Amino acid sequence: MKRLLIVFAATLMSCTSTPSQKLSGMQKNAELLASESQGGTDEVSFRIIKDEKDFRNSIRGSFGLIEIGTESLVKYPAFPKDKKVVLYNQGSFRSGSHRITEIKSVSVKNQVLYVEVPAEEPSGGMEIQVISNPWFIFTVPSDYQFNSVELKYSK
Repeated sequence: MKRLLIVFAATLMSCTSTPSQKLSGMQKNAELLASESQGGTDEVSFRIIKDEKDFRNSIRGSFGLIEIGTESLVKYPAFPKDKKVVLYNQGSFRSGSHRITEIKSVSVKNQVLYVEVPAEEPSGGMEIQVISNPWFIFTVPSDYQFNSVELKYSK
């Protein structure tokens, strides 16, 4: 029963979240295209998105519901043709907000892509524990070669 309540609360919260917005200040090396607090995998993982169709399928549920038979008013971010597009799943968390809102910098060292993001300040008081599986999509220069991705949290 507890698990059912947690799943229901997580679903309700994911439906009421606001759509992701592209950052107005584009980073020199990276650009955040989409970020959500729900919908990712339970395990930390990444994959390179190869084409427009894969990109649209990856972000489909994150920009609200679309009524069948009506013209779409959803404005998807444009698929960048001159950069690599990376989908990063952050894994599973029990509480707190782990949604990425900014990418400070990216760098590659020893085939590892390091993505620097702001560290979240812990909120005070008791929180309702909700399981979340956050993910985000971002771009890096097309000449970056890497086999793994690591997040670096900075203040």
